[in-house]
Amino acid sequence: MDLHQLHTLSAVIDGGSFEAAARSLSITPSAVSQRIKALEQRAGRVLVQRSKPARLTDGGAVVLRLARQLALLEAEAESALGGTTVTNLAIGVNADSLDTWVLPALRTVEGVTFDIHREDQEHSITLLREGRVMGAVTSDSNPVQGCTVRRLGSMRYRPMTAPGRDIDLATSALVVFDRKDDLQDAFLRSRGIDPSTPPRHYVPGSSAFVDAVVLGFGWGMLPDEQAAEHLAAGRLELIDEESAIEVPLYWQQWALDSDVLERTADALAAAFAS
Repeated sequence: MDLHQLHTLSAVIDGGSFEAAARSLSITPSAVSQRIKALEQRAGRVLVQRSKPARLTDGGAVVLRLARQLALLEAEAESALGGTTVTNLAIGVNADSLDTWVLPALRTVEGVTFDIHREDQEHSITLLREGRVMGAVTSDSNPVQGCTVRRLGSMRYRPMTAPGRDIDLATSALVVFDRKDDLQDAFLRSRGIDPSTPPRHYVPGSSAFVDAVVLGFGWGMLPDEQAAEHLAAGRLELIDEESAIEVPLYWQQWALDSDVLERTADALAAAFAS
């Protein structure tokens, strides 16, 4: 497949439209359309849904993955030959990891710019399947086809609330990250409580989520890494000292002979272990 056409497919998906791809590539929208049509003819199927934003078909996800892989290998080859190209690496990371240990780890990986996609650890695997990222922090130990898996460890979440609140799990308000967040519901189910019963606040920000619990909006499952200081200062208290949910974390990446991917994986594993 033509390399320029593959680059154009990546630009369309990254930008969300043919017009945005044209601006990033410094060509006309008509040229973008012609390249995508030529690529679709070569693939023998429609690759991009002409929607707002542009979306991949199943076949498009396969071709985008090829485009990302070639772009990564091309950048690494240019760097090895003494070029000034900085490799860009798209990765998927859950919000709690992003707010605690991931950024210090990535800071140690030199010669790379990161395109971080924030996604829940139970859903980041979809980004890998679609070819949108080259590696992801995920709770799924089953490797995506063409990927390798490395266990990082686990994050412990415990039910917490602002001090002095009388919590009735069946009726008290809870704080939920977003509609993909199942931790609070899983805790309620473990207690035999229907999760649809209590009222809930949606707070889609990791630090803001903790703040909402500290301010007394409701109770929530908080990771030890973010809650320790608040617990020590008396701004939070445990609802049940014996209850916890361990969320395993894995690093999945494309099975490529890539120095950038390996250095990123090593940095993440070292940071989590520490």
